[in-house]
Amino acid sequence: MDTSKPPVAASPPVEDERVWKAGRLEPMPIRKLPDAPPSVHILGPTVFLVALGVGMGESYMWPRLVLLFGPEIRWLFLIGVTLQAVVMLEMARYAMATGESIFSGAARVFKPLMWFFFVVAIAVYIWPGHLSAGAAAFEEITGIPWMVTAIIGLVLVGVVFSLAKVIYSVLEKVLSLLIGVLVISTSVVASLVGSWSDVVSTLTGMFAFGYLPSEAMSAAWFPVIVGACAFAGPSGMQQMWYTLHLRDSGAGMGAHIPRIRGLRHAGEEEAMPSRGFMFDTEDPAEMAKWKGWRRWVTFDALLLFWGITMLVTISFTVIAQAAVRQNPAVRTAVQGDDREVALGAMSDAVSSVGSSALGVIFLGFIALIGLNATLGLFDSFSRGQADMTYNFVKGAKKLRMSHLYAGFLWGVIIFGILILLFGPADGPSGILDTLAFLSTFAMGAYCVTLLLVNNRMLPKPIRPRWWTNVIIGFGAFFYLGMLFYSLFAFGVVVG
Repeated sequence: MDTSKPPVAASPPVEDERVWKAGRLEPMPIRKLPDAPPSVHILGPTVFLVALGVGMGESYMWPRLVLLFGPEIRWLFLIGVTLQAVVMLEMARYAMATGESIFSGAARVFKPLMWFFFVVAIAVYIWPGHLSAGAAAFEEITGIPWMVTAIIGLVLVGVVFSLAKVIYSVLEKVLSLLIGVLVISTSVVASLVGSWSDVVSTLTGMFAFGYLPSEAMSAAWFPVIVGACAFAGPSGMQQMWYTLHLRDSGAGMGAHIPRIRGLRHAGEEEAMPSRGFMFDTEDPAEMAKWKGWRRWVTFDALLLFWGITMLVTISFTVIAQAAVRQNPAVRTAVQGDDREVALGAMSDAVSSVGSSALGVIFLGFIALIGLNATLGLFDSFSRGQADMTYNFVKGAKKLRMSHLYAGFLWGVIIFGILILLFGPADGPSGILDTLAFLSTFAMGAYCVTLLLVNNRMLPKPIRPRWWTNVIIGFGAFFYLGMLFYSLFAFGVVVG
């Protein structure tokens, strides 16, 4: 649901204007905080995190781990997705209080910290892996070569975003529809092919805290577990990009920031301010509105994000358990690294439970996940890189934000097409190891960044509570600790 009012044009600062000074960047003028919408609502900005989060982790990696080590391994998933929900709330804290992205917050702390994320985004997210996986599943259904579908999909994404008047509005509607279809369909299929014992074992396994069989602590599987923990919900920098979607939705002080428009409508874009805004935290009426916004985003985090992500992964885990019970050969396929073979075997097993139509629907889920992730990732990557370039690259303000967005969008699309045509679809395997390392490392790094930004750049009345800081600190330890243990104990990073 679009929470925004029409963006308020940035007014020039006047002498003696009240401002909030944060870091060494330009102070933020004090403005009125918009009224918060009702707490209970349909999908809003959270749809982007759900679209990015419900991917191969939920549909493949975690079901595979359950088949190998039992449903008790899912306690790590519970920790991972719960951490992500708290991270989401803390990302929203800064974005809604200032209208700035977390990248600008990082720059207020230490500019090289922001540039680290700029480089990581390019290194990790320019490879068209999600769309390739979805296209491979679509080939199983239609027989159309996956490369053809992937290239058409890339171009289509660029055209849709370029023609859109307001990119956020189009993407929210499309992703809301796709996520709705995915959630309902996976639940229906899981109820058809699974059993209550599958559901019960999937749920109870989430509370087997500390369960790690000896094989899970091996060089072959511990890095896979680390990767799966990182992919419990949105991975890498996807939570950071969420702050930009919040801003474009008009959440909190984001209502004072103009929206990014499609290339065709770039001329209609309002002037983008060089900094965000702050509300008067000493005014009880403003603080009451702030609490309303916090209730709104908490509903997003706990019920919509946490709940939908959990529901989809439960459905896929039930499907996987039913498939291996029906056809034990699936376990052998799932043990391997050949994702396409494993998914095909799971599709066949699902078909054997009911009809061939169920297998087609299962592969359709994978294709849909690939499309969801590609739409979300390409928009988010372009949005994030454009935001950092516009605000922190000298001379970039001569262009409109929409032009920079389009440049990064078509740049990643052209690169993706070249990789599909002339190189491995997911990038060279040696590079992938490094990219997986960077993705998990970025998650630990953004937990540290959140602690610095929210506790140093925000006024005291709206800073996080101590227990929230403890959870975010644990998140940094959780991601970085497992990652470096894998690196030093086994000599390998995330696989």
